Amino acid sequence: MRLIGITGGVGAGKSEVLSFIKEHYRCKIYLADEVAKEIQQPGQSCYEEMVTLLGRDVLGEDGRLDNGKVAGKIFSDKDLLLAVNGIVHPKVREYLETAVRRAQADGWTELFFMEAALLIENGYKSLVDEMWYVYAPEEVRRERLKNNRGYSDEKISRIMESQLTEKLFRENSDFIIDNSGAAGKAYNQIKKRLEAYTWQE
Repeated sequence: MRLIGITGGVGAGKSEVLSFIKEHYRCKIYLADEVAKEIQQPGQSCYEEMVTLLGRDVLGEDGRLDNGKVAGKIFSDKDLLLAVNGIVHPKVREYLETAVRRAQADGWTELFFMEAALLIENGYKSLVDEMWYVYAPEEVRRERLKNNRGYSDEKISRIMESQLTEKLFRENSDFIIDNSGAAGKAYNQIKKRLEAYTWQE
């Protein structure tokens, strides 16, 4: 089973690429952001630590962490943000490592994908067999984010400034998918890269 990390800047089209892969290959796909949300639910591995760190005032009426309240606390306090990342990131990695072992044992999965904007920064190169970078030029990404997500120019700039530069993404990746044009062109690049693996219609 091959382990592949997928990363790229906001608006590059990682979700689109993964939807195509999920449809046509014997694979498991995990999104780090989704895993992070899951492990912060009541009864899950991060919940008690998060409540202890941030206080019970970040909980909603249902006892779950209220994302708005959490964001309000951590983004105005860098030390608190670091502390939250110190709780969440190791648990996400632990969750993914367990998922990898399960997939290796199932006898069916040929490819295991993990996706996150911060895979490289969080040291996942040591966990995966290869790192893929989904690329699209900044102007294309900006247009997509405005049209598809309704983001303002200010919000887009803020997110882009917090992410790795294109140079660093490229330097740390084994395969680059050019997703700047029609989706079919990106899909053809993937099909060529994965031609040794089972194709499913």
